[in-house]
Amino acid sequence: MAGRQVEGPALPLYLSEPGRAAADYGLYLATRPLLDRLPHGDGHPVLVLPGLLADDVSTRILRRVLRRLDYRVHGWRLGRNIGPTAACVAGLRDRMEELSDRYGRPVTLVGWSLGGIFARDIARRSPESVRQVITLGSPFRLAHNGQSRATKVFDRYSHLHVEHRTLPLESEATPLPVPATSIYSHFDGIVHWRTCLDLPGERCENIAVMASHLGLGHHPAAIWAIADRLAQPEGTWKPFKAPLFLRPAFPHPDQPVVPVPAQAADPAA
Repeated sequence: MAGRQVEGPALPLYLSEPGRAAADYGLYLATRPLLDRLPHGDGHPVLVLPGLLADDVSTRILRRVLRRLDYRVHGWRLGRNIGPTAACVAGLRDRMEELSDRYGRPVTLVGWSLGGIFARDIARRSPESVRQVITLGSPFRLAHNGQSRATKVFDRYSHLHVEHRTLPLESEATPLPVPATSIYSHFDGIVHWRTCLDLPGERCENIAVMASHLGLGHHPAAIWAIADRLAQPEGTWKPFKAPLFLRPAFPHPDQPVVPVPAQAADPAA
């Protein structure tokens, strides 16, 4: 219904996140023989950003897979992600400059949860340095704090943050200046899946998978979608289309994508 506030994930989804993430990892192990069927790339650089309270260890599996596909893959090297601290903001800027100088090519940004919000920020600030943005369960369309079960954890470190923004994010009123793919799950137990939906555009899309929030970085369907998006030739883009034998792994996004109404914003955010 138009104007209705979207609340956070149901409690059972939230409480079952660790167990479901472990099951997602088991699914990854079971489907590893299929990795040989993933498309290989052109060797361009890829920077992977972790989610809240996570570090490069959390993205190790994804980065290992992408290296096997011939990409130059890097972690962010900034320790635990506790939000936009001075070290994080300056560190990401320096990391992007370092990779741009090293390769002389635009960098693809893959961001998990909060890392995806950072990735979209970088793309807006330096579009000439970014090839595309791929996010995993990133609530960049968060309208109020009740839509995320990670708000209290994020706020715990707010005294260290050098960037403070109101909700909904003003920057998300316009499309990204680079191709963007949002991979999300209706079974996300940390953020409501609607907060991860990008508005329709010529070079943006939403891809649904059946994963937990904590398992998005190693869920086979998410990995397949990431590999498919990375393999597109530079300067070209077309919407994702799963191969026939994998169609069941990608639920059709049967819910309409609509802008979040302004009255849904949390005035205390």
